Amino acid sequence: MSRSTFYIVVIVFILLAGSLAYHFWPHKAPAMSYTNYPSKGTDLIAFGDSLVAGYGANDGQDFVSDLSANIGQPIINLGVDGDTTAEALARISSLDKYNPKVVILLVGGNDYLQQKDMTQAFINLGKIISYIQSKGAVVVLVGVRASPLIGNFDSQYQQLVKQYNVAYVPDAMDGIIGNSKYMFDSVHPNSAGYALLAGRILPTLNSVLK
Repeated sequence: MSRSTFYIVVIVFILLAGSLAYHFWPHKAPAMSYTNYPSKGTDLIAFGDSLVAGYGANDGQDFVSDLSANIGQPIINLGVDGDTTAEALARISSLDKYNPKVVILLVGGNDYLQQKDMTQAFINLGKIISYIQSKGAVVVLVGVRASPLIGNFDSQYQQLVKQYNVAYVPDAMDGIIGNSKYMFDSVHPNSAGYALLAGRILPTLNSVLK
């Protein structure tokens, strides 16, 4: 065996050994970096607009109810039909009567649909997140688009995620909006659509309940 071949064999062996060690040697998973995790609060809350309120779903088949059934814990629904981020910010003190542990936040679609200033909408979202975090809760931010092709604000959502260290569910309505199988009207899901939405939020919600 030539010297160069010998060195190649040694390098390959080292790489394989390192890979096996990584997969089989016990090691700790990365620590959660979400603000307020783990929270000392007690109440699970969903806060936002008509998607949170469950407009278009049959009774008890909105995504908040679906999540509650899946985790076996009650979730307080503070969704209000038609809310913009400014209107949601104006009523954020409604959280004061609770001891929030996790708040699922979904609002902003009406700002786009009503042609509000979206820069201001994300400023409002930041203020809402800051208020929720001041109560000691973990925020699960749910990102949505106004349609499959327009209303893409991924970079603005990512900026909020980075600034406030929130748990994030991106583009949660992907494949629901625009699909008549899952829509009650042009904006709101039906019960089947809300079930899909709940399924996309559930893994992130579970991660902050551990």
